[in-house]
Amino acid sequence: MNSTITNLFNIKYPIVQAGMIWASGWKLASAVSNAGGLGLIGAGSMYPQVLKEHLIKCKAATNKPFGVNVPMLYPNLEEIMQIIIDQGVNIVFTSAGNPATWTARLKAHGITVVHVVSSVKFALKAEAAGVDAIVAEGFEAGGHNGRDETTTFTLIPMVKEQIKIPLIAAGGIATGRGMLAAMALGADGVQIGSRFVASNEASSHPKFKQKVVEAKDGDTILTLKELAPVRLLKNSFYDQIAALYQQHPTPEELKALLGRARAKKGMFEGDLDEGELEIGQVAGLIHSIKPAAEILNEIYHEYLEVKKSLCEE
Repeated sequence: MNSTITNLFNIKYPIVQAGMIWASGWKLASAVSNAGGLGLIGAGSMYPQVLKEHLIKCKAATNKPFGVNVPMLYPNLEEIMQIIIDQGVNIVFTSAGNPATWTARLKAHGITVVHVVSSVKFALKAEAAGVDAIVAEGFEAGGHNGRDETTTFTLIPMVKEQIKIPLIAAGGIATGRGMLAAMALGADGVQIGSRFVASNEASSHPKFKQKVVEAKDGDTILTLKELAPVRLLKNSFYDQIAALYQQHPTPEELKALLGRARAKKGMFEGDLDEGELEIGQVAGLIHSIKPAAEILNEIYHEYLEVKKSLCEE
């Protein structure tokens, strides 16, 4: 399939695996890239030296294009970006920050830059900063999220109407039907996170993967908007958050409850009670743990089949 996204990244399918913290290491990124999509290493949960090791292993595991997702709210950003440049990474997805800060420097090294946004306003700012493409992510998505709670179904066409560069849809997409819907709304490709959490190659804990598979509609919620909005599975930790909200807490009190390394405790170490379990609303459509290549192929072939059936009606 040829599209602006497949041509931009030199990949077979216009499907990007999101660079999720504690799930997107070199094994997942290389598996997705080898299967024809674009795999991303999630740098948000990695110290600089750990990221370097994942880059070296990923280059050894695939000769296909892959990239790195860099949330710009994390420390050691200068060191992380320098490692990315030194290791010859060709594609960088930035998020949670001002794209103007790094886009020009990355592009000066021949790196394709994509920025993740949750609104038309920030899509236009990213385009003005010179990025090569935009990921527009609806608030259905897991992990850190937009404050405006704009759904993917409304966000994609609004962003498409305003920008001239390629658009990738994210948030609530885990199936071929979802991919087709996003493309019909104006997306040139899709970014998928939650579905790849429940893959064999994801570095997330097996207990967390199983929890995702067991999730039903209504089991996730967007919370902690006073700090940085995050969508997570309801569990004992969330119950503590909800109880604290009844007391009208200050941001400092919320930070104290959140503490340190909650996401690592839940998603990487498998503490399903006290950990932060970040996942999207689409978890209710995820029913099995499979190899990443199988997931990607199922999504793409369902996309083709549904598209064909609609054209025949």
